[in-house]
Amino acid sequence: MSYDLVVIGAGSGGVRAARIAAGHGAKVAIVEEFRVGGTCVIRGCVPKKLLIYGAHFAEDIEDAARFGWDIPERKFHWETLRDNVLAEVDRLEGLYRQTLANNDVDIFEARGVLKGDGKVELSTGETIEGKKILIAVGARPNMPEIEGIEHAISSNEVFHLEKLPKRVAIAGGGYIANEFAGIFNELGARVCIINRSDQILRGYDEQVRDRLLQLSLTKGIVFHFNTTFERIEKQEDGSLKLIMNGADDMVVDQLLFATGRKPNIEGLGLEDAGVEIEDGAIKVDDYSKTSADNVWAVGDVTDRIQLTPVAIREGHAFADTEFGGMDRKASHDCVPNAVFSHPPIAAVGLTESQARQKFGNEVKTYTSDFRAMKNVLADRNERSLYKLVVNPLNDKVVGIHMIGPEAPEILQAAAIAVKAGLTKAQFDDTVALHPTMAEELVLMR
Repeated sequence: MSYDLVVIGAGSGGVRAARIAAGHGAKVAIVEEFRVGGTCVIRGCVPKKLLIYGAHFAEDIEDAARFGWDIPERKFHWETLRDNVLAEVDRLEGLYRQTLANNDVDIFEARGVLKGDGKVELSTGETIEGKKILIAVGARPNMPEIEGIEHAISSNEVFHLEKLPKRVAIAGGGYIANEFAGIFNELGARVCIINRSDQILRGYDEQVRDRLLQLSLTKGIVFHFNTTFERIEKQEDGSLKLIMNGADDMVVDQLLFATGRKPNIEGLGLEDAGVEIEDGAIKVDDYSKTSADNVWAVGDVTDRIQLTPVAIREGHAFADTEFGGMDRKASHDCVPNAVFSHPPIAAVGLTESQARQKFGNEVKTYTSDFRAMKNVLADRNERSLYKLVVNPLNDKVVGIHMIGPEAPEILQAAAIAVKAGLTKAQFDDTVALHPTMAEELVLMR
């Protein structure tokens, strides 16, 4: 069978590209060996955010007493949350499939391998052809080679745990590690983060990541820095003994590795198709074009910015350019991002350190360090921190960094201002919306 476009991978980027290309009149096929929806919908940001919502009720119920609510019993059932989350994942997958069907995209439930000359060989034995081929197979959790690693889990398996572990060790210091640390801690587990470096959330603003560390310690999360694993031993009772370098050995019920993600480049036939690899990812240009004549790639497999909205933008731009007669490139500048920790972090643009490297030490920063009104009445001693980074040459706000309740929701609107190049004076000229946490963004002096 021959198509105008064959997409390998039915994640967010691949589905968007397939839908838009079909809307432009192309005959499109999409090849997926697992489930439609990709990492975000099936085993990433969507189910994780639902777990975060569920976990945060622990604090909400506790705070409710100060607001006059008498809740006599607090009891959590992991199985209820888990099953409801998985049911929502099933519902969303159905919607993704319906979207493809509504746009007359053929779905091949198989693994696809490039064979050159536009041919894609399927694990079912079929071979299909595409005038253009888009690779959108994403990335997977990185599991290190450690003795006993088969006893650990990655973020993929968290959503299917039979029961909630009482003692959890999490390897890593990035956003996935800190998010799951917050989830398990709020649900009542004893949580320990084990990090091979001396800091969490490398690349985030130093003040913000330090604030998360302080708050996490206050909530009872334990951190071991400059620590690595020697081996993992499974005990007769099912627990895991962790033999450590840099910290005392420990026994836990669950060990989660959150030590980064690696592009899924293996077994795709990339070499046969002439697709160049660079630093473990598919090398592409600004239009997501690979080194092969008829092959493009978008999303995490290219390791530009591993975020779902970025993959969607890349897939959309590819389809508009190649099938819609447009000239579109996905922008990777001023991309907002969030860490759904407890409390959450949100950021866009340059950190203070990055700005000083770019503009010199005259960079201006403005901060607001405050307790949210709700936390004051709840008697919760948890302070939020908002920070603006300003270019001294033209007064433009080049970075916003926040930690506090609903920070990601607030930052989405504020990111528009940074992307548009608005100045600190224009922030100051905007009347505050009172009483809100967001008003702090226009009150810093």
